Amino acid sequence: MTNEPVFAAAHPTIVSRKGVPMSGMQNINMREFNQNLIAEFRANGGKLSGRLANSSILLFTTTGARSGQERITPLGYGKDGDRFVVVAANAGAPAHPDWYHNLLAHPGVTVEVGAERFLARAHTAEVPEREHLLAHQAEIVPWLAAQQQKTERAIPIVVIERIS
Repeated sequence: MTNEPVFAAAHPTIVSRKGVPMSGMQNINMREFNQNLIAEFRANGGKLSGRLANSSILLFTTTGARSGQERITPLGYGKDGDRFVVVAANAGAPAHPDWYHNLLAHPGVTVEVGAERFLARAHTAEVPEREHLLAHQAEIVPWLAAQQQKTERAIPIVVIERIS
């Protein structure tokens, strides 16, 4: 197994139920989209259909920072050895995604990959780990640079490590 990170994240293009790319986030109810994605993921042992069929997707369960309730988010991921790597891009929005705030408050998470489910600990990569993880991002996650240009915040790179 290599130590070079491999980001095989899903491209953030949103598609309609008919598989047609949507031009804007206002055209889709993201909560409904995610619920349908989670249901399909679980019903098919982690396999998805349509435009996401060849994407590396995991289900990331955090504990709500304020509510304390369980929150499930489908995320594209990459691998760095045995570790999973996700990007808190939030489509280049000025604020971090909710799931990122949740893991800052509660770094113990549950991950579902394929048919496997396990407990893990997540942390934000800092220099030099961040530089190592981003070394190959331009060729593997080409959309990350464009999303970084949309925002002044540094987009967090999150490392997820399985708890033995």
